[in-house]
Amino acid sequence: MKVLDLFCRRDHAFEGWFASEDDFQNQLARGLVQCPMCGDAGVRKGLSAPRLNLGARGADAPAPQPGSSLEPAAATAATTAPVASMQQAAWLQLARQIMQRTEDVGERFAQEARRMHYGEAEERGIRGQATAQQTMELLEEGIAVLPLPLPDAAKETLQ
Repeated sequence: MKVLDLFCRRDHAFEGWFASEDDFQNQLARGLVQCPMCGDAGVRKGLSAPRLNLGARGADAPAPQPGSSLEPAAATAATTAPVASMQQAAWLQLARQIMQRTEDVGERFAQEARRMHYGEAEERGIRGQATAQQTMELLEEGIAVLPLPLPDAAKETLQ
């Protein structure tokens, strides 16, 4: 299993797990590797350190001190996780909650929002696509809308 540090053209950092380098290259060529934050398929590999499992330390061995060269890399990474990474995780969690709690009405978004606003349809959480013009018209009619680009990664569970 290869675990790669990946970046999109907007420099969102994320991790990808692949069976092999060939598997990664194949998925990349087919446009299957996308940024979970913005959906960009322009993905590049960053530098990744291999994980070496050199065995467990003995019961008598002292625990490594934080910041020492003996401290496990995973523990160091967890304690020094960048704020951007935490923000990305929070954004994806929010996006997934939106996806779970709303109905996708697709290109009928403006029509459905109007129907709810004018009492012609039951009020419920909806999401979909609207042009900039349609969005402006909805706002001018007093219909609250929030343009919110949701990444494809929010639509399904990541493995």
